[in-house]
Amino acid sequence: MKKLFKYLKPYKIFAVMAPLMMMLEVGCDLVLPKLMSVIVDCGITKTGIADVSKNKLAADVMYIFHGDGPYDSMTLLVTFGIIMLSFVVMGGIFGIICAYMAARASQGAGNDLRCDAYSKVMSLSLEQTDNFTVGSLVTRMTNDISVIVEFFETVLRMLVRSPVFFIGGTIMLISLNVRFGLVLLCTLPILVAVIAVIMVKSSRMYSEVQYKLDSVNAVVQENVTGARVVKSYVREGYECERFRETNDSLEKTNLKVMYLMAILTPVINIVVNLAIVAVIYIGGFEIQNNPEAGMTTGAVGAAITYITQILSSIMMLTMMFRLITRAGASAKRVNEVLESVPSVENGDKCAESNGIAVEFRGVGFTYPTSPEHAILRDIDLKIRHGEKFAVIGATGSGKSTLINLIPRFYDATEGEVFIDGMPIKEYDLHKLREKIGFVMQKSELFSDSIAHNIAWGKSEATIEEIKSAAHIAQADEFIEGFPDGYNSMIAEKGASLSGGQKQRISIARAVVRKPEILILDDSTSALDLVTEARLHASLGEEMKETTVIMIAQRIASVMNADRIAVIEEDGRILHCASHSELMKTSKTYREIYNSQMKDGGEQGEFVK
Repeated sequence: MKKLFKYLKPYKIFAVMAPLMMMLEVGCDLVLPKLMSVIVDCGITKTGIADVSKNKLAADVMYIFHGDGPYDSMTLLVTFGIIMLSFVVMGGIFGIICAYMAARASQGAGNDLRCDAYSKVMSLSLEQTDNFTVGSLVTRMTNDISVIVEFFETVLRMLVRSPVFFIGGTIMLISLNVRFGLVLLCTLPILVAVIAVIMVKSSRMYSEVQYKLDSVNAVVQENVTGARVVKSYVREGYECERFRETNDSLEKTNLKVMYLMAILTPVINIVVNLAIVAVIYIGGFEIQNNPEAGMTTGAVGAAITYITQILSSIMMLTMMFRLITRAGASAKRVNEVLESVPSVENGDKCAESNGIAVEFRGVGFTYPTSPEHAILRDIDLKIRHGEKFAVIGATGSGKSTLINLIPRFYDATEGEVFIDGMPIKEYDLHKLREKIGFVMQKSELFSDSIAHNIAWGKSEATIEEIKSAAHIAQADEFIEGFPDGYNSMIAEKGASLSGGQKQRISIARAVVRKPEILILDDSTSALDLVTEARLHASLGEEMKETTVIMIAQRIASVMNADRIAVIEEDGRILHCASHSELMKTSKTYREIYNSQMKDGGEQGEFVK
């Protein structure tokens, strides 16, 4: 938690002023019982004449406002009533200022913390994001940080209020009668022992609550994003039951914590009321048996109020400990994100284009979650600038994994990848990825206009550049058919578009940045062969200098590439050549070809 307090530094003026205002508010509250005791002892008399002879405070105040006495009871009641009202108003003003200052500091710190956490998440590699899980990251960015913000605000207000009430109330209580201090001395150990036991037990439970909440968020996210699959397979009942089980688990854990914390309030109430009984007994005994001691009815009433304030401050402190325990669990989870060191380290160089655009030297790759299963083995490839290069292989052979190494979504576990002759680990990541246009298997579109979705590839793109990219991607015809053309809004995740339309807009988004390397990861699977043929022809005409690396499942999509690399099932590349050569040398390629071209012809081949 200490590490997160640095976020309050930019708001230190507010963070300092809030406790000061709270101290003034508490000071006003502590004066009120004393003033009330004066009203009881001096203002409520049978004769109607205020007796201020035995109360120095009453005598001094009445002399300041009304000169020499005697004073009637009503004058004293009104005078001290106005003084009490003034302290109440001042306390309220100080409280409002404190609340404002605390809110400014805590919300500002929360905003900065949330921005830093989000920036850190964006800098993590895909491997690290997978390890955290999306549901957990969402919980940490929202619920956990909200708990920390609540903690900041409570600390700036209540952490001062409780100790000041305790210390100030104790001083005022003992000033009335030392024996009242004995009551406090007897009650405090009981409260401290109960609080300590409950806080220790609840600490672990709060961490468990947050992890249960992760599970709930993960299930919700999966079902909201995969709603079409759930509905198409009529699995609503199953998913509702899965959510219910996860939610029930969260409820049970929350109830355990609540049951434990519920013990606090009745215990504290019992102790407070026993203390009040003790104060009344001691005060009554003094009044009856030792009148010379100066004990008065008003002093007893004030003592009851002070003992209530002191023990209530302990109760407030208990609530603080509860929040501290919960915030500590959340802070640990947020710090895990903030302290994560991106596994893909940033370089500081950028190479100029040369003859070889991409090179793999002895590259192997294994996912950390499956260290015993190598996805890629001994990959040696050189892809030239301006070359149209294709990768094909069986499902799960590692095609997408191979090209994910180029923009450093993952780092090779063996060997090295080079861009323009320089190891990619030495590149500045932003400059590296500016060289690359990447179109993924799943088209990710945003709830915005078509023009803005395409301009994601180049934020300063003009409308002419956007239209040109759409033309190359074969998207201009259907876009212009919409009532608002390029200003047409896309529904969330592109729900208003067909699969082929989403793919073409995604391709246009990559094309508009005019990358040196264009990667198409099975991103034409939803296009018919004629449209795909026009797309590749357009890329060849308009982007001759661009290196195109494509992955495809269909032979017809790759057979006109300059070279085709065939990934075997064991993750190796044994053959890399043109279509005609592979038909002679690669058994795997021939098997794929024969399985797709039933009659042995090349009816799917693109027209050049």
